[in-house]
Amino acid sequence: MTPLLEIGALNVSFPGIDAVRDFDLSIHAKETLALVGESGCGKSVTALSLMRLLPPQARVEGSISFEGRNLLALPLSEMRALRGGAISMIFQEPMTSLNPVLSIGRQLSEALQCHEGLSARAAKKRAIELLDLVKIPEPARRIDDFAHNLSGGQRQRVMIAMAVACRPRLLIADEPTTALDVTIQAQILELLDRLRHEFSMSLLLITHDLGLVGQWADRVAVMYAGRKVEEAPTRRLFEHPAHPYSRGLLDTSLHLDRELHYRSARLPEIRRETGEDGEVTFTLTEASPQRIPSPPASVTPILSLRDVRTHYPTPRGKLAAVDGVSLDIRRGQTIGLVGESGCGKSTLSKTILRLLEPSDGSILLDGQDITHLAENQLRPLRRKAQMIFQDPFGSLNPRHSIETILDSVLSVHGLQGRSERHARIAEAIDHVGLTRQSLARYPHEFSGGQRQRIGIARALILKPSLVICDEPVSALDVSIQAQILNLLVELKRDFGLSYLFISHDLSVVRYIADEVFVMRDGKFVEHGDHRRIWESPQHDYTRALIEAVPTRKAPELAAA
Repeated sequence: MTPLLEIGALNVSFPGIDAVRDFDLSIHAKETLALVGESGCGKSVTALSLMRLLPPQARVEGSISFEGRNLLALPLSEMRALRGGAISMIFQEPMTSLNPVLSIGRQLSEALQCHEGLSARAAKKRAIELLDLVKIPEPARRIDDFAHNLSGGQRQRVMIAMAVACRPRLLIADEPTTALDVTIQAQILELLDRLRHEFSMSLLLITHDLGLVGQWADRVAVMYAGRKVEEAPTRRLFEHPAHPYSRGLLDTSLHLDRELHYRSARLPEIRRETGEDGEVTFTLTEASPQRIPSPPASVTPILSLRDVRTHYPTPRGKLAAVDGVSLDIRRGQTIGLVGESGCGKSTLSKTILRLLEPSDGSILLDGQDITHLAENQLRPLRRKAQMIFQDPFGSLNPRHSIETILDSVLSVHGLQGRSERHARIAEAIDHVGLTRQSLARYPHEFSGGQRQRIGIARALILKPSLVICDEPVSALDVSIQAQILNLLVELKRDFGLSYLFISHDLSVVRYIADEVFVMRDGKFVEHGDHRRIWESPQHDYTRALIEAVPTRKAPELAAA
């Protein structure tokens, strides 16, 4: 059977960088093919090559044949006609892909008028049908909303509606569920699979989440350092990976049916190394046992919350974002906090740090009531509790070097001696595994994993007792995720830290947490130790979250 899409000997380079090298791939009609690999391996560059959306400085060689036509040789006018029509793409971040000053209805109608020649009235009617197709509630009303009026999952649904508006034969989905809640993630993948069958289209799914691959893909292609290192039917790759890097990805990937916990096992890691000739190689460290004792139950809590409430004013009255929650975190303990977007997790973390004012209840930090302290009273205590943010790039000042960023933290908190600040900075950067030469560099010069290490160094430089980790690994590849989790465990052990670990990734929480709290609509609906919560959940909502997690079970091999 002739493939719908066939890529041959594709090479993509930028000045000084070979992004894709000798890459070949084929996708057949009605097939889902997953393209996996870590950040920087060339997945997104390959996708943008198919769409002819690379910047002018990119040099592209090879062939990309779609339905027998070489896309690289097409006149630009013909390529524009294919984009959004026969070939469409869902981008990773819908908020940056949707126009913030145009309604979602206007953006949907634009594609229909451009490719289908519909009138404005007909395009609007079809746009409402598309929003209904992707399960946006009250589509006739929501069509006039703007991107900022929608949740993350709803924005992704709008992007899918735009991508399938003209019934494409090939849909490229570039990390379509990154940073989405597990339940929303499941809904998005189910929707894509349903639309694939309804429209008889093929799907190129680009992802670093092997759970999604195992559940939804027919075949898998693995990329490393710009090259395809393996391609196989999904089940065969999961059960008998041929390439060491594929085995490394599978080994470093966490999943709920894998009974690993940080107190007894260190995660395996994939380590990248670049030789003097520019060739990228890797080494795989094996999982290893470790023994980290649990803190005694009698240890005084470093943090105590009692009936804490945080309200937001709305036109309809007060919204209880956090609605009467209580918990204790003991020294040396990690509490995991899970729940869907909008349930109150991040509001709670900001309330604990007094970045938001609690409406009621009490917050005790290291035995001291900080609920109503004035800022000048609170400042000396802030060094005891610090935060690691989800997006390290967004939380680091792009105009300052890493040394300046870390130095400013110490200066603000009264550390005046320059030599003492310099020693503290060097110590922090050593602890997170970065070279001291990196202190002179700027955030954009680092990878995502390195930037997260900088964020960790910034949180630890004041030597806190409590660290709030707000989705610290959600957007990282599985290999980098393993490195960061191992680092957090090492730092916890070495400095006696306590963590409040917030995540929508239940597999990560199972590994890193001693006790787990499940949050819904501002309340804790269940909590339990790291074994009981997964093995015998009591609340329907907890069971729904667990059931929505993609499994590592791969689909049956297609008949030969």
